Amino acid sequence: MEDIFTISSQPVALDQVQKFLEVNAGLRLSDEVQQRVRHCREYLERKLESADRSFYGINTGFGSLCNVQISHRELEKLQVNLVQSHACGMGEEAPELIVRLMLLLKIKSLGFGYSGVNLSTVQRLVDFFNAGVLPVVFQLGSLGASGDLAPLAHLSLPMIGLGEVRYQGVKRPSGEVLSELGWSPISLGEKEGLALLNGTQFSAAYALHGILKARQLFEWATVCAALSLDAFDGLNEPFDARLHRIRPHQGQQVVAESVCRWLEGSEILKRPKEVVQDPYAFRCVPQVHGATWDAMQYVQKVVETEINGVTDNPNIFPDEDAILSGGNFHAQPLALTSDLLAIAMAELGNISERRTYQLISGQRGLPAFLTPDAGLNSGLMIPQYTAASMVSQNKQLCTPASVDSIVSSNGQEDHVSMAANAGTKLYRVLENVERLLAIEFMTAAQAMHFRRPLRTGDRLEALLEAYREMVPPLESDRVLSADMNATVAFFQQTKLK
Repeated sequence: MEDIFTISSQPVALDQVQKFLEVNAGLRLSDEVQQRVRHCREYLERKLESADRSFYGINTGFGSLCNVQISHRELEKLQVNLVQSHACGMGEEAPELIVRLMLLLKIKSLGFGYSGVNLSTVQRLVDFFNAGVLPVVFQLGSLGASGDLAPLAHLSLPMIGLGEVRYQGVKRPSGEVLSELGWSPISLGEKEGLALLNGTQFSAAYALHGILKARQLFEWATVCAALSLDAFDGLNEPFDARLHRIRPHQGQQVVAESVCRWLEGSEILKRPKEVVQDPYAFRCVPQVHGATWDAMQYVQKVVETEINGVTDNPNIFPDEDAILSGGNFHAQPLALTSDLLAIAMAELGNISERRTYQLISGQRGLPAFLTPDAGLNSGLMIPQYTAASMVSQNKQLCTPASVDSIVSSNGQEDHVSMAANAGTKLYRVLENVERLLAIEFMTAAQAMHFRRPLRTGDRLEALLEAYREMVPPLESDRVLSADMNATVAFFQQTKLK
């Protein structure tokens, strides 16, 4: 890793995270962060030596066992027991990108110096990240309050030589990999296990990935809408800036302007039209896509706040001689925003499928199912079925997780956010939206094949030229699953300009 990203106490923006992921950068701790972590740890150790009182999770049990005092000689065992007992995840493994983000966000949170951990503990997380040692974390088990306990326990197990990791593409026992790298398992001091497990880094990693992926897909949604509009021989009147000036939602204005830019130079758009109105899926693109854009701005604000915050408990304020137990681990802000983002992005997929349907319906001079020999050939009939199935699934996945709460820990933890479930659902919704947009793009590109020799906008033509190197026009029936997956790959490989 030639590029190095320095973890400091300064806020990090989403654009910085995006660039960081694109260049596959490594991590280092700034001198300031190292000093803050040391300062907090030294204060905690002095406090435990001099104070004869209980501090939650530091010298007491956890959850409803918070009133059980733990003797000084058993404090290290307390932390180890905590990590082991809370590693109760099940189900599918979290994707490697999510685990990388969890490591990044845990390092960032601990680096503010309010958690009381040893510097060596934070540095080991950095070492894991830089060496590509990715703990095996499971998707099921977190309630999104008291932190993402089970997922973060699995993230922490390899630090003490337990659990499994993925290293160089292979899943292995963590002890083997630590030995291979010449690393000894760390010994957890007072509060360290709790600091590692308490926090929102699982839910936040999914939300962070979600908004970054949503921003990318939103650009493609605009491209698809513009290309479909021209392929459908649609009208440009609904995108006139005067309409959006008198209903001035920012997203609506942004989308209308963007569609117009993609269609600059279009010969199809300029020619006389026989119709006076288009279906809503075309005519209302600024309003529908724009509402999603507005929702994304709110989600981005919440996610940026969360990834720049301290979310474990209790928190230590060495300069104010205070150890405070509160609820910063509660992931309600992430639960609400992950649900909102899933709903907003699902609507992009919903309206995309409607445009796909209109394009294959044999209207406005286009052949039915966009094949030159319908009957012998089914053309693009069935991709719309696939799209419809994913739209339906997204509707089910968009049932909000954040409205649910189940009491846990013998009533001590009596309201939880379910942010982890919201995040994992969001991940699946975004995968479906990407596929839905790919089906629309493939369909619109095929429809453009029947508009030749007329040309669409210059920027769209450049995209189509690149796309046709991967997916040729459909002249007769073939296996379309490969074309659809190739279109998803085209999205992922192409940076829109």
